[in-house]
Amino acid sequence: MGADLLAKAAELIDVASVSYHESEIADLIEGRLSAVPGLTVDRVGDNVVARTDLSRPLRVLIGGHSDTVPPNDNAVARIEGDVLWGLGAADMKSALAVMLELAAEVAEPAVDVTWLFYAREEVRVADSGLRELFDVRPELLAADVALLGEPTGGAVEAGCQGSMRAVVTLAGARAHTARPWMGVNAIHRLGSVLRLAEDYEPREPVIDGCQYRESLQAVAVEGGVAGNVVPDRAQVTLGYRYAPDRGPAEAEDILREMVAPLLGDDDRFEVTEHAPAAPPGLGHPVLQRLIADNDLEIKAKLGWTDVAFFAERGIPAANFGPGESTLAHTAEERVDRAALESYHRALQGVLTAG
Repeated sequence: MGADLLAKAAELIDVASVSYHESEIADLIEGRLSAVPGLTVDRVGDNVVARTDLSRPLRVLIGGHSDTVPPNDNAVARIEGDVLWGLGAADMKSALAVMLELAAEVAEPAVDVTWLFYAREEVRVADSGLRELFDVRPELLAADVALLGEPTGGAVEAGCQGSMRAVVTLAGARAHTARPWMGVNAIHRLGSVLRLAEDYEPREPVIDGCQYRESLQAVAVEGGVAGNVVPDRAQVTLGYRYAPDRGPAEAEDILREMVAPLLGDDDRFEVTEHAPAAPPGLGHPVLQRLIADNDLEIKAKLGWTDVAFFAERGIPAANFGPGESTLAHTAEERVDRAALESYHRALQGVLTAG
């Protein structure tokens, strides 16, 4: 490894790529990959996919997203000693820098490789560049196993939890606040739903040795007419995270059943967003070897990530990247040299071991 990976990652950080504004970094990535002999490069919008075609018996997809959240006084990279600071240092331009280096360094991998760089991960799932690729060019994403470079602190974070949002709308009856007994206050009725979320006891199943922890949270509240009117309508949005031993239909039924005793005939329960969970998939030999050869810690992924897109299509996938997820999206976002070099060695082993 001759490259200064911190410097390479800093170059990517200095190319602004806030979600929906990724054409410049896509141009850079496409240009670098197009210069590598033996790679077939396809561009779909601001998504870039590069593939080897060596007739190997196994194809490994390695990739990540090229967008970032808006800057927080950290748009410009800075290197202090062995630490790189800047927007995307952890999430996830450092991982992308390693991928670009390996794509150029490993000319004859023991596996066929798909290098994936996709847009719009930090926004709503409907706008995801990965979803766009699966919709219009699914053949580019065919693989036996996938690794996504989400920041995991160098651990393997297996699978992911499902993420659901549902809006509960409660009805009331308007009245003057001087005579509230003549009406029904819909906002007051929200109390029972809020208590349901507050008193929720998280389920913690263990799946393939990974312990997941479910959650139920009220994430938004809406209601009110005027300062002198008893409100006749109020809404609360519930966010439900569930473990990957539950399918999407089962998860919807469970949440609906929890809320049902609190609803009257004029109330409504509506699922507005739903991204299904992904099982750990750690039985695949590539993942087993990656973990064993590098003595990696295994954790359950408690959030939702794009591994779910692959799991939905029968492709085992895991999250594995440098940087700490707790630093992502903060003004303190950073990554150190040792983390990048360890990540480089681990992925190089995947490419060369077969």
